Amino acid sequence: MTPAARGLLAGISAAVIVGGSVPVTGLLDAYPLLTGQALRYALGGVLLLGYAWLRGIRLPLPGLKDLPILVALGVTGMVGFQACLLLAQRYAEPGLVAALLGGSPLVLALVTPVLERRRPAAAPVAGAVLAAAGIVVLAGGGASHGPGLALAVLAMLCEASFTLLAAVLVRRMGPLGTAACSCLTAALGAAVLGTFIGGWRVPDGRELAALLVLAVIVTALAFCLWYFAVSQLGADRAGLLIGLMPASGLAVALILGTQGFRPAQLVGVALVSLGVVSGMAGSNRPYHSRPQLPPRAIRSTSSASSS
Repeated sequence: MTPAARGLLAGISAAVIVGGSVPVTGLLDAYPLLTGQALRYALGGVLLLGYAWLRGIRLPLPGLKDLPILVALGVTGMVGFQACLLLAQRYAEPGLVAALLGGSPLVLALVTPVLERRRPAAAPVAGAVLAAAGIVVLAGGGASHGPGLALAVLAMLCEASFTLLAAVLVRRMGPLGTAACSCLTAALGAAVLGTFIGGWRVPDGRELAALLVLAVIVTALAFCLWYFAVSQLGADRAGLLIGLMPASGLAVALILGTQGFRPAQLVGVALVSLGVVSGMAGSNRPYHSRPQLPPRAIRSTSSASSS
């Protein structure tokens, strides 16, 4: 299997995990937002460090130039995204929020090449447009009032920053190092802010189960898979896979019986799938911005993506 194929498989797996975790996230609606994020990311980061220790993987320490990017990643792509997503749904219908989140693949397809001083490739841009259209159909539209629209746009930009900023870090630190450091940075920031905003409390049984699932599967595992996909495909092509998240969330909701079926949903899934397939055209060639890692580092990142 080629590196691009492994990256594609890792990205699809991460997207399905994150999209299917939406019902689990809903179990934390009554739990303090910031401290809940602090617990989730702290546990996820510790698990990643423990995995690296058990496997004998030496993680690179972030340099001074990496620290601002790590802070920005934690503030926007992790804690900020969750906060904007929660607040947006207080002023806008979930369909509108989900539809705007569908714009993040297009942002990545356009912005990533500019930052890398190359022209945007036609395939990822066209694929991102199709994926965004599919997400709009899946979401079914929706209305907003007050700051709902602005918060939904901020959530979309935060979601894009999660991949865009990580693409810079993963070149030097690798997927596992990027995931561990970003989790610990976000946990520290959320813990400090949450002490003054929202406070701390002991989670009940249901909330504890949700935090464990989010920390182990959605954070520790899915983050490594996603960052490995970014390292192999680039942020613009990996961003296309974000379109699979609402599709997998829909599948879980239908299985659990929490959402009714509409024929238009099949159209949405078809558009997303077509967007991903067409956008990945030519992605089997090596990602030119991927660094040449030493053999041990290559084995380490491959182990992290397959765990």
